[in-house]
Amino acid sequence: MKEVFTVMKKVMTKLLAGIATVLLSVMTLLVLYQVFTRYVLSSPAAFTEELVRYFLIWTGFIGAAYAFLTREHMCLVLVRDNLSPEKRRILMIFLDVLILFFAILVITIGGFKLALSAQKVYSALLGIPRSLVYGMAPISGFFIIMAQIINIYEDVTGVVIEGGDEE
Repeated sequence: MKEVFTVMKKVMTKLLAGIATVLLSVMTLLVLYQVFTRYVLSSPAAFTEELVRYFLIWTGFIGAAYAFLTREHMCLVLVRDNLSPEKRRILMIFLDVLILFFAILVITIGGFKLALSAQKVYSALLGIPRSLVYGMAPISGFFIIMAQIINIYEDVTGVVIEGGDEE
């Protein structure tokens, strides 16, 4: 089981980091293009603002999945660090299961329903369905679910799965 989770974690880490890198790079280029067209050509490219906004939403969702996978998300360590190892393990299992249920119910199922409901709603400038924007929620929800399954396995067994950015 450890070997399967190790491969999954390595693949997901590289995939999520790659997607976030591409999105951030494209956003940077779009913003530079918008600044160039606005101040040099005096004719701003309006589509870039909407596209950057959508890419920022996607980057946030992908970044959240990456943070849960690598356990680099924000947390308050004051309570956790003052507990005994056994109580800390129980707290981590509880929190990871809670995040798993949230990812299943709200991000994945709720995001899927939101994306379906927005199929006939189109963006103002680009004219693309909003479901393309909202579709990132269930995709990132799937990655968060997989990350939480790995995290719960680590919590229960005490085995740390390598495969993040340790290289």
